[in-house]
Amino acid sequence: MATQHMLQFVTKPKEMPTKREAGERREDFAEIYREFAAEKAGEQAGRCSQCGVPYCQAHCPLHNNIPDWLMLTATGRLQEAYEMSQATNTFPEICGRICPQDRLCEGNCVIEQSGHGTVTIGAVEKYITDTAWDNGWVKPGLPSVERDQSVAIIGAGPGGLAAADNLRRAGVQVTVYDRYDRAGGLLTYGIPGFKLEKPVVMRRIEQLEAAGVQFVLNCTVGEDISFDAIRGKHDAVLIATGVYKSRDLDGRGAELPGIVKALDYLTASNRKSFGDDVEDYDSGALNAEGKRVVVIGGGDTAMDCVRTAIRQGATSVKLLYRRDRDNMPGSQREVQNAEEEGVEFVWLTAPAGFEGETEVTGVVVQKMRLGTPDASGRRSPELIEGADYVEGADLVIKALGFEPEALPTLWGVPELTVTRWGTIRCDHTTHATSLPGVYAVGDIVRGASLVVWAIRDGNEAAAAILTELAQSAAVAAE
Repeated sequence: MATQHMLQFVTKPKEMPTKREAGERREDFAEIYREFAAEKAGEQAGRCSQCGVPYCQAHCPLHNNIPDWLMLTATGRLQEAYEMSQATNTFPEICGRICPQDRLCEGNCVIEQSGHGTVTIGAVEKYITDTAWDNGWVKPGLPSVERDQSVAIIGAGPGGLAAADNLRRAGVQVTVYDRYDRAGGLLTYGIPGFKLEKPVVMRRIEQLEAAGVQFVLNCTVGEDISFDAIRGKHDAVLIATGVYKSRDLDGRGAELPGIVKALDYLTASNRKSFGDDVEDYDSGALNAEGKRVVVIGGGDTAMDCVRTAIRQGATSVKLLYRRDRDNMPGSQREVQNAEEEGVEFVWLTAPAGFEGETEVTGVVVQKMRLGTPDASGRRSPELIEGADYVEGADLVIKALGFEPEALPTLWGVPELTVTRWGTIRCDHTTHATSLPGVYAVGDIVRGASLVVWAIRDGNEAAAAILTELAQSAAVAAE
């Protein structure tokens, strides 16, 4: 019986795939975790307790059928396990690599709460999907029937691509417009290869192309084509642009050369991994080699920056964060990986200004302490008077988060309603905006968030668009 393979958590300890040694992984941008062997993947999947109320599934934004595909893995039915994971997630091998499982599915595993150590859900998800690719089980989502209706998707990030996959499987003609020269959004240019190797993303793009999704790249809406023109060419439009406007720093010297935006820095590094010519990287402006690097921020983007700088050969890498380790928004697993690789975390600190004449030479650092909780329940940082000092730096990277661009102004559609934060206002079930036939998903609605939430939004919006298209077709047939 299948159940005989499960409930192994009382005899089998939690094991993650082995990590490459820190000294080795500092030298390249390859992924740091090795693959599970088949026997080990089955053993770790078999630790699942198959609980009646699967909190792992409830706390996954996609509500993946985690206990079911763990049982299938434990019993050696890997193709079925893959098909079940793919049924709710367009990119299971990507989520298995980059989702913060310690905050989502694994962080809510029942056996973790009972002290046995969580099931390594993300590592098993990655294993079964990589196995599926190796065995040719992953096929383009070709529709059984073609429709003459078309949908435009603006933005080729995870939300837009998830919607494209769902719509194309239903036979809709899909065109994706994106400002970059490669599809994938932050999956391609924002996340470093040591977390997500780029061939993993590119093969999914190729699958979508093979299924008939059309990509119009190097296309900036509002410049190369108007938003109204896109609306006129298609039956529905989905906005999935993400948020790319970096939050800035104030203070003396904030405009000095050598102070750069996190996304510019990461994009340059990722472009080099594709073999592109990147002038700002080659000139040293966006290259940490031989430099004292200070990163300001505490989220996953900051983690990506410090670990990239290590691999580029920085002489030192320090991260300034205004709260302490326990109140940091980034993944604790990422913090541990960064520390192993030589990053120094300087907790309870914030920049007050920058030193330098023609380029940055240092950061004026204020020391902080934690006071009373703020509106989110986290303790607010308070300045310690007279405790400032200067941290030497040749490259300062601002990883303070992202804000939405003013799309109604940029696209000339003032009737597109936005919130007071500049994100697009939409129905959170259908994702319909204030414009008829126009939908929005992902970070441009939520603010900077997780890839898995963008995929969920894309799935939901695709379902709503299909409903609207079916209704339109029915009316036209009458």
